Amino acid sequence: MGRAPAGCGGGIVTTLTFLRPERRTVLAVVLVAVATLAVSLVALCYGDGWARPGAVVDGLRGEGPLAGRVLEWRMPRVTAAVVFGLALGLAGALFQNLTRNPLGAPDVIGLDQGAYTGVLLVLTVAGGAHFAAAADNGGGFALGLAGAALAGGLLAAGIVALLAMGSGYTGYRLIVIGIAVNAVLTAANSWLILRADLEVAMAAASWSAGNLNGTDWSDLVVPLAGLAALAVAAGCLARPVQQLALGDDVAVTTGIRLGRLRLAIATVGVGCTAIVAATAGPIVFVALMAPQIGRRLAGTAGIALLPSALTGALLLGTADLLAQVVAPVQLPVGVVTGAIGGVYLLWLLFKEVGR
Repeated sequence: MGRAPAGCGGGIVTTLTFLRPERRTVLAVVLVAVATLAVSLVALCYGDGWARPGAVVDGLRGEGPLAGRVLEWRMPRVTAAVVFGLALGLAGALFQNLTRNPLGAPDVIGLDQGAYTGVLLVLTVAGGAHFAAAADNGGGFALGLAGAALAGGLLAAGIVALLAMGSGYTGYRLIVIGIAVNAVLTAANSWLILRADLEVAMAAASWSAGNLNGTDWSDLVVPLAGLAALAVAAGCLARPVQQLALGDDVAVTTGIRLGRLRLAIATVGVGCTAIVAATAGPIVFVALMAPQIGRRLAGTAGIALLPSALTGALLLGTADLLAQVVAPVQLPVGVVTGAIGGVYLLWLLFKEVGR
């Protein structure tokens, strides 16, 4: 597996290098968690105007004039950015361990576009006449979209796995096939949007860039419950995933059934990706970047799940804050992650070609 980018947190990485691996991992986790909390606090302070951190903390306790604004308007968006970043970082770590390839992220091999296709099919079949009524149903509507996204993501994963079966699941053939499937699904999604009713098309087009604007607590009930269950499942997979990263032979000698483990990893990874896509649209490149940056910070031999997940939370939280401040209007967060991730992907491709 390729090394993480040298420019990411270079000073911190140099300092952490002199620590023992276990202490370095713990310290990296603590530092990334603290940085995520700091970014979240800044995001809570920033809205229609800047608020003092002390006033925001009072608002979080339900006190002061900003309580309603902080708890009902700003907190849901910040929560979504952190939790969805955790989910994408976790999904990226699972798939990069599965493929043993730094390019083996769900957004590169088309799984998020597959999840988005599932959502679009539900919306376009329902049609504009039923869209508003279904949306008013709240939790039931969100649950239906999450199910459709999961089905679409699993179908995309199945297609990629089937086409790559002859060469296994760890070579560049899988990545190339995944990129091709991603392109086909992106074109199909554009066609579905063009064919949809105007109301559905407008909502879907805004969704397609990955968007946290306007997120409220009612949007997060189903996603938070689903992601909590997937996080527990990922925790159960942590040790087998580490053994798989050492090679198939090592994993088999420890009693792991490779077929079942790969299916479990793919299901949890697709589930994380699908729930995020169903709620906020496909947010690209977080799942690609977070595992490699987290791996370099933690100094682990393979890609550890917790550092990757926390790095994903920091990346998406920072990107969403930038989406609110870098332009006169609030940008979809996917635009920011796409710009940053595109540069990272080019660097990674040149690095891997030169190996």
